[in-house]
Amino acid sequence: MTQPIQQSIASPEIIEVETATVACDGGGPLGHPRVYLTLTKGGEVECPYCDRIYKLKPGAAPRH
Repeated sequence: MTQPIQQSIASPEIIEVETATVACDGGGPLGHPRVYLTLTKGGEVECPYCDRIYKLKPGAAPRH
């Protein structure tokens, strides 16, 4: 009898920021092209390349 394959899906990395615009390059030598992202009115944005989530720090007013 075969055992079911268990896949491990890592949660996306969450990075707290104090600015409304952030730059993401995926980090490390195997990153991705640098992209500039703008936080939504809800105070967060997800990188379309690496799925990192940038979230406004609690109590921070976003600087532009």
